[in-house]
Amino acid sequence: MRVYVPLTLPALRDAHAAGELAPEPGAILAYAVTPGLREWYVSDDSEELEYAALNRAAQASLRLLAARPDAPRRRVVLAADIPDGEVSFDPDQVLDRESLGQVRIGTPVALAKAAAVHIDADDAAADVTAAADALGAADMGDEDARFTVDGAEDHELLWYATQEIPHILG
Repeated sequence: MRVYVPLTLPALRDAHAAGELAPEPGAILAYAVTPGLREWYVSDDSEELEYAALNRAAQASLRLLAARPDAPRRRVVLAADIPDGEVSFDPDQVLDRESLGQVRIGTPVALAKAAAVHIDADDAAADVTAAADALGAADMGDEDARFTVDGAEDHELLWYATQEIPHILG
């Protein structure tokens, strides 16, 4: 199963140094094409569904940035192929829009087995910063804040091969 793990640049740096993403404290939170996501998006196009899962992970990365004001303001998503038996999800997640596509991985994810990393371009930093700052107000129903948060989604994440991670981290 292809999973999309939301990260920050410091978390990617830590994973690169360790050679893996470790489940802490109990599991790695990720996103994938689950039955709930498939039902919500009502699509049979696998590329559209994978893109939806990637976007869910990008939204989760934004939440990580909101919690880490010291992290560089770029959303980061690691794509990896994980054996189905190592991935679990709530079959009732279609009832909760916030958890659509959410999965948990209970074993370490070796970076050597990752497929790619997706990261915001430098020019997205201002919009991502504004979105992270507005996230709390958007969650409380502020429409202007929601508009600001949605502005981060106007930026497509760039694709990088995992061999490029040292270059990305500088």
